[in-house]
Amino acid sequence: MENFVFQNPTKIIFGKGMIARIAKEIPEGKKVMVTFGGGSVKKNGVYEQVRQALEGRDFIEFWGIESNPAIETLRKAIQLGKEHRVDFLLAVGGGSVLDGTKLISAGLLYEGDAWELVLKGEMTRTIPMGAVLTLPATGSEMNRGAVISRKETAEKYPFYSNYPVFSVLDPAVTATLPPYQVACGIADTFIHVMEQYMTIPGQSRLMDRWAEGIIHTLVEIAPKIVEKQDNYDLMADFMLSATMGLNGFIALGVRQDWATHMIGHELTALHGLTHGATLTIVLPGLWRTLKSKKQAKLLQYGERIWGITEGSEEERVNSAIEKTEAFFRSLGLPTRLGDVQIGDDTILEIERRFNERKVGFGEDGDVTGVLAREILEHCK
Repeated sequence: MENFVFQNPTKIIFGKGMIARIAKEIPEGKKVMVTFGGGSVKKNGVYEQVRQALEGRDFIEFWGIESNPAIETLRKAIQLGKEHRVDFLLAVGGGSVLDGTKLISAGLLYEGDAWELVLKGEMTRTIPMGAVLTLPATGSEMNRGAVISRKETAEKYPFYSNYPVFSVLDPAVTATLPPYQVACGIADTFIHVMEQYMTIPGQSRLMDRWAEGIIHTLVEIAPKIVEKQDNYDLMADFMLSATMGLNGFIALGVRQDWATHMIGHELTALHGLTHGATLTIVLPGLWRTLKSKKQAKLLQYGERIWGITEGSEEERVNSAIEKTEAFFRSLGLPTRLGDVQIGDDTILEIERRFNERKVGFGEDGDVTGVLAREILEHCK
């Protein structure tokens, strides 16, 4: 196990009716800006609960943070916040609203263009924010990470801000989510775990078992959620799995990959695909490309998650990949570029972008432009 320093200060407030507690978590005297997405919170009762919880408080609202939050939208939120001298943010929505609000929290204290902060990659000077999560997936409710897009140049980059002070997670509000969004959220959570797990064998028994526990849970509950999405206990397990999958707990002292995400971000930037759906396309192709390198961990994963113990090592590795791809398809998600009509032009453009930026992803930093193209060829 490698050396590490770990701290996660986010307070999680979990369960039915807990949105009412947000007033106790926001200090008195704060000028609050509440950020929202496209309006679904008005249909599932979340908006009214937030309004009631903030009754008597000084707050304004900003609407319209889209999936794959765009800098063009967030600039408007930053300007509004500066005009009203906002000093506390409350993000109400899914991971995109939370991600966008993390940039707003830094942009309110920055004199230049907020895109400069994204390109910088990390910021620590921010105003505090809380969150009410309505769509489990990204883990943004309990981590420092965010991803922001720029429409005018078809770019999408990750960056790091500060942790939310608190996050409210009420599984009851997920009952009316579109099934496709839920499926993408399950896949996103699954692949977050894989980015931290499917690397080097033998680093930490504990991290492996924690990660496998989340994957076992997702594999068990996913088909039941597809059948009955309004089951509170199932969605509670899913919601907490998404949080635990990317709050740092399963990454202590182990190497991480993230090449699947970096390639997936480009598919979203170039074609507007939902984030989770890009990952289900890229991950199997990445494993097919790197199966020799990842063989030991793929064998462990295949045995512990899917019960694969028969056949040669190559057969067992191939079976583990095939079962993973079948799992994604059972959720109604694409697993090949052809499923979403993406061809060679996009593959070459992603290779060009990686080369131009001189980047290398993966646990060994070896997923450069050339290897990214090979991975995408295996996604056809």
